[in-house]
Amino acid sequence: MPVMGPIFLKNLAKVMTEKPLPPLVAARSLGVVFFPAFDWAISATHPEREERLLYTRDQLLEEGLFDIPGITEYRPAFATHAQLQRAHFCLPSAAAVSTDSHLASAGGAIRAARLVLEGREQRAFALVRPPGHHAMRVVHGNRGFCNINNEAVMVEYIRDHYPRPDGRPLRIAIVDTDVHHGDGSQDIFWNDPHTLFISLHQDGRTLYPGSGFPQECGGPGALGRTINIPLPPETSDEGYLYAIEHAVLPILEDFKPDLIINSAGQDNHFTDPLANMKLSAQGYAALNAALQPHIAVLEGGYSIRGALPYVNLGICLALAGLDASDIREPGWTPEATRQRPQVGEYIARLCGQIRNVYFHPPAQPAEGEEENGWWVRRKHIFYDTDNLREGQTEAWRLCSDCSGLGRIETASERVPRSLCILVPRHACPQCRSQGLELAERARKSGRYAHVRLLDGDAADPGPAAKSEK
Repeated sequence: MPVMGPIFLKNLAKVMTEKPLPPLVAARSLGVVFFPAFDWAISATHPEREERLLYTRDQLLEEGLFDIPGITEYRPAFATHAQLQRAHFCLPSAAAVSTDSHLASAGGAIRAARLVLEGREQRAFALVRPPGHHAMRVVHGNRGFCNINNEAVMVEYIRDHYPRPDGRPLRIAIVDTDVHHGDGSQDIFWNDPHTLFISLHQDGRTLYPGSGFPQECGGPGALGRTINIPLPPETSDEGYLYAIEHAVLPILEDFKPDLIINSAGQDNHFTDPLANMKLSAQGYAALNAALQPHIAVLEGGYSIRGALPYVNLGICLALAGLDASDIREPGWTPEATRQRPQVGEYIARLCGQIRNVYFHPPAQPAEGEEENGWWVRRKHIFYDTDNLREGQTEAWRLCSDCSGLGRIETASERVPRSLCILVPRHACPQCRSQGLELAERARKSGRYAHVRLLDGDAADPGPAAKSEK
């Protein structure tokens, strides 16, 4: 049975005191989209299974969260395969690398976006699984528990359906607070100058996927638009909030996003079995209160009973503009979340370095090299869940008129050599025509098992399926 929490106790206090407390009312309306994915799990005992969210929902109901005026629960809609392919090159097909649960999870993120952008709610939280931030632009299978990048699918949906009235590119900031580096999101937005991707994560020298260092700061058309903040093990509330205040917020203030999204992974909790951080539920709530995201989307978090029910409650309260200071998750003590002085000193130095990367980016990416007017990087990607290896040669046309045409050659044990062409949004005429020509030549050559063309400015595939509360 869930532990009685702050909302329950405050309501009890109303009954037991002569002077009732004022009723709780959300300062900002909040829509909570919930989907536990009953039919998908890594295994019956793996931490990435449906119980991740079932315990959370029990706790939210026990706390009376949905009895608070201004907080409403919603069901997800299903994303379509066409919508997945606005963000991904799915090989051999979208149907082959996704299940109905992935469609509902991505559709839940889309539902959250629609709630905010259509003015039904001021904030939204997609409490969905499976997670997605390790899924890259090209998808051959599952890596890091991720097949489909929910935030990326949502971002492309937003750009398809809610462009700026003045015609300027929509500026979106994604702040990933999962303990693992969001390497998939970084890969997808690596050369997108209109998306700022910030990842706060445990240092990749100590944790999967072993990436996410400050010098990884974006592609040739988007230098400084990728910001990595690799925090040392045992970073606590204090360290995370320092990094938010001294690195993330100054960067956001300069970037001036139209929309802020939090990839709200929770595996940096002090009880999580897969990492070594010291964040608390109150720390998560304070982080969201400072960040003020319009939309949050659940990523990782595998302390199923001890952390997620309380952290998700804290995030919900923060998004709704309510006090979360009474939350105390099981096992919490001051010592459990105490941060050593050396950790704080390291983070202070790191934040100075991070600000410099954004405000004074290097002249060229740290990864790859120029070859005949293209910026080329070669990647070897391991799909740890599916035990699958992929080789990629990724190239971006160096263009002074747009972010540049993308060309990816890819092959794995599952899919023979294939070619993926990305014509970016707001592409110049030359990049657009060259992309179409490359795709046509590749199809005629017979050299590739699959030839895929993603045109950023193509007509959108239609709205997500409607769903009622």
